[in-house]
Amino acid sequence: MPKIIRQNHKFIMLTFLVLFFLGGQPAEFGQENTFFQGFLIQKPVIRVALGVNLEDVELHASSGMKIYLAGGNYKLLAEDVSEVRVKGHKEKLTEKFVVQVAQTKKRDDADETAKKLRSKIDKRIYVSTGRESALEGLFQVRVGDFLTRGNALEFIKKAGALGIKDAWIIREEVTEPTSKPQWVLVNDELINLSSGTSLYFIPSATESYLAYGGKNYRGIFVLRASGKGILLINILNIEDYLKGVVPGELSPYAFGELEAQKAQAIAARTYALKNAGQFEEFGFDLYATPASQVYDGLSIEHPLSTRAVEETRGQVAVYGGKLINALYMSTCGGATEDAEKMFEGNAVPYLKSTECVLEKEEEWQVRSMAALPYVQAAGSNISAKLAYLMALDIIPQEASPAYFKETATTAEAADWIRKALVRLGKKNDKFAPSQTPVNFAAFARLVIDGFQWQDRVQNLMGKSEAEHAVKDLGAFGAEDKNAVAYFLVSGLYAASPEVGDKNRLLTRAEAAYYLAKVVSTYKDFYKQGYVKAIGRNAIDVIEDEEKKQFEFGPNLFLLRKMEDVVSFAPALDLYGGDVVRWIESEGKIRLLQAVATPLTNILDQPSQYHRWDIRVEREDLQERINQYYPIGKLIDIVPQKRGASKRVIELSIIGQESQVRVKGLRIRQVLNLRDNLFVVDKEQDEAGNVTHFIFSGKGWGHGVGLCQVGAFRMAQKGATYDEILKKYYKGIKLEKIY
Repeated sequence: MPKIIRQNHKFIMLTFLVLFFLGGQPAEFGQENTFFQGFLIQKPVIRVALGVNLEDVELHASSGMKIYLAGGNYKLLAEDVSEVRVKGHKEKLTEKFVVQVAQTKKRDDADETAKKLRSKIDKRIYVSTGRESALEGLFQVRVGDFLTRGNALEFIKKAGALGIKDAWIIREEVTEPTSKPQWVLVNDELINLSSGTSLYFIPSATESYLAYGGKNYRGIFVLRASGKGILLINILNIEDYLKGVVPGELSPYAFGELEAQKAQAIAARTYALKNAGQFEEFGFDLYATPASQVYDGLSIEHPLSTRAVEETRGQVAVYGGKLINALYMSTCGGATEDAEKMFEGNAVPYLKSTECVLEKEEEWQVRSMAALPYVQAAGSNISAKLAYLMALDIIPQEASPAYFKETATTAEAADWIRKALVRLGKKNDKFAPSQTPVNFAAFARLVIDGFQWQDRVQNLMGKSEAEHAVKDLGAFGAEDKNAVAYFLVSGLYAASPEVGDKNRLLTRAEAAYYLAKVVSTYKDFYKQGYVKAIGRNAIDVIEDEEKKQFEFGPNLFLLRKMEDVVSFAPALDLYGGDVVRWIESEGKIRLLQAVATPLTNILDQPSQYHRWDIRVEREDLQERINQYYPIGKLIDIVPQKRGASKRVIELSIIGQESQVRVKGLRIRQVLNLRDNLFVVDKEQDEAGNVTHFIFSGKGWGHGVGLCQVGAFRMAQKGATYDEILKKYYKGIKLEKIY
């Protein structure tokens, strides 16, 4: 990103003396496409809260900005400013607690429940349609307010006698009101900010951007007071907003498939439009955090994500003609869950459990008869290393075991070293070894001369170190001693009596084996990526986010790695997304190795959160649970019901003082787990007392809607963005609405 240019080095200090607007709302914005001196924000417009309850706000502009006081009209306070600092004090926030005692799908049922409870409970009882659930059409019956969590817990202790079985504590922030007016200091002049005013920060040029908190943003900024304290709001076109959302929600570095990025763009666009106005009373639409969608502005934009946004411009997912609530999570653990099982609301036809697999996918087979027999050196089979050197054209293509058992000559070893130097981009015109038998010392000298390691031997190995390395190997001449000692201390040779035996000559296999170790100290010629497609004599791979195509070379070696054992194979069966390694020479693949994956067809298996284990002490878990339910000493945790994805949707927590049933997403929150898909084990001491709970689980997130890692894997395997979206959102249609 370009550096911020500080125009004219102007600096304005805006000091807030009292931080509260009397119920003020920001000026209407977005009725036209232009705003202030031609600065353009195209529709549709989104308002994103970058900061809430701020105290010290420092803003920058890449090429200057104007500041307007917006109320009934607009007043220019300053222009051509590169830096602005607004300094004051936070609103004093307090907290209160309410207890949710019921949740219903119909308003009439909620009203009836509230009416019955009012005859039994001498406290405020009301019906809410709060935002705790991601689903629509839910009504919560709540009791409160309680000043402390302890007061709320005391009420829950008594709630069981009233027939309340599913009580849940909800914490709410409260801004302490003040009746004093708001003032702001601009250019040494105190200005009275009356009710309904805001500060607008407008870039001086359309191409400019504003910066806050070390991040750059498109559009304009608005600073205003609200019931959540001082807010900084970024107003911009929704497509520009998405360019700062998609790479934050689905990293193009880790998940660099265009079709997956497109699916994420449409899901994020649909979510934003569906939830726009959610925080209208505070003057913004969405948070810039996971509470809505992660948004990091211009600073996080990536060419691949931007392309995905631009190529899907205006496309949304609909069901029954209405925007869907496009929920998504990182990793589903093999299957997504029915929405109503996690959010305890009405069933949503497009948010149904689906297994994270592809029912049909293309499989390719690569065949080759080229292989090497078992060849031993240094106590192990080195056939794969020989194939590696052959693929690099360092040693000749030979398949006869007898060839490798024969003694290596000086001319052969020198020729191999010269070819290795060429592959490594090195040059040594003075390398002209004498024709001597190739024992361990002679081979070490050949390498040192060929690779010009004389400085290494002289300066990177001490005299006593050399003496110690060869002390048990017999007598050496000075040159041989230093050469052998360097190979030993560098790990190129393993210490053994035969290293000191002058009559023990190296076989071709051994010379190749040690040369391969030397080459590996410079470079690993293996390249790695994943399969995109395979044709008759060519393969498409993705390497470092770039699509490449290679032809298969003659005498192609095929290898497979299983449990750290590499072996030759007559054929490789490969799918899209399978990880492979290869050696390429002159644009052709000479060696192809399949990197084994577990025997599962689950798409999100590569995720680091596909499987996880958490071990927690009973006392720590007990303390956390007692913040929500007064159970006393924790005795046991028992899953009672599971959903279609095997997620725990109802859980018993058994305590010494009480037993509670926890449902849906609350389970994850109360236990502080990554997902609801888990099993429970216990550790006990010698007396049989539980000391630890072990949760073995799968997945990360709420488990509903699109699985991001699964979407990426589908794209790897050739699925298009519409196929991805229609797999995870059942029965939807994609429409272009602008």
